[in-house]
Amino acid sequence: MYALKSKPHSSYAKKAAFCASALLALVPAIAQAEPTVEVLHYWTSGGEAKAAVALKKDFEAHGGKWIDSPVAGGGGSAAMTVLRSRVLAGDAPTAVQLKSPAIMEWAEQGALANLDDVAKKEKWDEILPKRLSTLMKYDGHYVAVPVNIHRTDMIWANPEVLAKVGASKVPSNWDDFNKLAEKLKAQGIVPLALGGQPWQETILFENVVLGIGGTEFYQKALIDLDEDALKSDTMKKVFDEMRILRVFVDEDFAGRDWNLATAMVMNGKAAMQVMGDWAKGEFLAAGKVPGKDFLCQATPSNHGYLFNTDSFAMFSVEGADKIEGQNLLASLILGQKFQETFNLLKGSIPARLGVPMDKFDMCALQSEKDMQASQASDGFLPSVGVNMALPGNLTGAIIDTVTSHFNSEMSSQEAVDKLVQAVNLAKE
Repeated sequence: MYALKSKPHSSYAKKAAFCASALLALVPAIAQAEPTVEVLHYWTSGGEAKAAVALKKDFEAHGGKWIDSPVAGGGGSAAMTVLRSRVLAGDAPTAVQLKSPAIMEWAEQGALANLDDVAKKEKWDEILPKRLSTLMKYDGHYVAVPVNIHRTDMIWANPEVLAKVGASKVPSNWDDFNKLAEKLKAQGIVPLALGGQPWQETILFENVVLGIGGTEFYQKALIDLDEDALKSDTMKKVFDEMRILRVFVDEDFAGRDWNLATAMVMNGKAAMQVMGDWAKGEFLAAGKVPGKDFLCQATPSNHGYLFNTDSFAMFSVEGADKIEGQNLLASLILGQKFQETFNLLKGSIPARLGVPMDKFDMCALQSEKDMQASQASDGFLPSVGVNMALPGNLTGAIIDTVTSHFNSEMSSQEAVDKLVQAVNLAKE
């Protein structure tokens, strides 16, 4: 080996000096790549839109460039259509709002980026509920980051309406719920506000499964899809209760949006609603005070907690600016500051454990307490109705059966048979 020698003033030396200067000039630019993210999401209204702006501001305050790509409509279905077309065109966004089953599907296709470096540095395994952290991983590696925790096992009630039949609190079991509903119905009051949309009917169904069967049964039937559980006497009792609840719903429920059902409770036209805690946002937006103007209580169960979470998956992209952007965004999402700000706006509770809760309302405080208790009882379970538990085809099999039963004279035995058949076909 030897070093090439040349005269200081030769043309070769001048060219070499120029190239060296050019390279040195590029180094700062590479090192200072501006963290950049294009965020595809469907937070386009109300508290959701405010929460998205809060994340954008936090990202920009840390020197990042945020490219906003909101897609309204369809509870995220329209956004997923846009995502598929973008990925097929080789133009994937850097960060996408996804639910867990969709995260797994994209990860299986090799489309997602690895977030292990950030996760290890920020100790995600320690600051996330175990089941939630598992849903953010594929093959043991983090590919997504959760923003919040919503719960779907909630009863929202109007205390003034309940008082008309001498009730001061929400029932703690389904038998008592039925008795109270009978009293309300006899007074010409709609006991249960419900929107006749398949996902809303399925949220009601999963709550009954949890309340009648318990957490272990919920796991076996709606997550493991154990056939013995699906065709059991317990599942028949669930459909029996669904038939009873159908009588407590008004006849104009078909096609009604969930927030309009919430408005029925708020305006005294109905007594109660079974819905996720995003319903709280409707009450708060109307200036209602929890504990005074409306009641919030978990549906009957043995320390169960049916959760829904918003999360962001990072797609495989090229460019130091985009990769830095993904890492920064992931870090900020699970930071204590953003977890507090975002969830106060969204009506949910932090996905990160240990975030101070002093600014949260009584409904959120109860939710956080119940969430913690559910960790010890293995009762922290994903919701079927909002696509947290299963791939789309299997979720669809359950939803189709539930809504077919709820909107017909189908017997409980027929519903159980249909459920087993539909799930088995979806598995093929």
